[in-house]
Amino acid sequence: MHRFPLVVAHRGASHVHPEHTLAAYLGAIEDGADGLECDVRLTSDGHLVCVHDRKVDRTSDGRGVVSTQSLADLAELDFGSWHYTARGDVGDDEVDHGEAPDRDRSGVLTLARLLEAAVDRGRPLELAIETKHPTRYAGLVEIALVELLARFNLDRPDPESPVRPRVMSFASSSLRRLRGMAPGLPTVFLMDRVPLRFRDGSLPAGAVAAGPALRVLRAHPSYVERVHAMGGEVHVWTVDEPDDVELVCSLGVDVIITNRPAAVLAQLAELAAP
Repeated sequence: MHRFPLVVAHRGASHVHPEHTLAAYLGAIEDGADGLECDVRLTSDGHLVCVHDRKVDRTSDGRGVVSTQSLADLAELDFGSWHYTARGDVGDDEVDHGEAPDRDRSGVLTLARLLEAAVDRGRPLELAIETKHPTRYAGLVEIALVELLARFNLDRPDPESPVRPRVMSFASSSLRRLRGMAPGLPTVFLMDRVPLRFRDGSLPAGAVAAGPALRVLRAHPSYVERVHAMGGEVHVWTVDEPDDVELVCSLGVDVIITNRPAAVLAQLAELAAP
């Protein structure tokens, strides 16, 4: 029986490993996550890298804006030592460093490398890619993304491919550009509040799912039913606490995006048990 909701690892298994590192994504796959979520930004020399913030200050030992640096610049930085598991000042029985090389936990991750890792696993994996806007490169981000997905034959739905990408954005302009370049690529409209024109459950043209913040569903639980009535899905972020997992399951969401995929999967298994 197909299990719902699907569990998508937010920036990888980012409670256990530094976010957006290869180790975080390999850990999420090992945990059994149904999918992986990543944010992408364009470097000054045209590479898509998995970095959430506009600047690298929070998640690396460097400083500055991602879009002004080359991939070689970013490759010199340590993206792992800031994380509590690297410092060792908090114990966590979920942590298993295994045999992964240090750079898997600290090197900048390109989207190309993440796609390679997902394809190499050979098992079904959802891949939720968020384009970050505003950016100095505007539509070049979507152009680079579609070109990269095409290199992996992932720019259109393929029932034979185990990896199923979709693109998410808070910017409706990004989703509109993607619809023009890759009309078959599913898109998700992210929101930290529901715009007035979409409160009936409708979505921007071409979007297959709403991506509300957890606080939206806490405040407006009937929103899930309205989206479903309009034929859309609901992918909620970021759901880490057991009470919140129970809440969104009771509302019937389609996808849970979480920093703790192992814990959420275990809770869902308990909820599904007779």
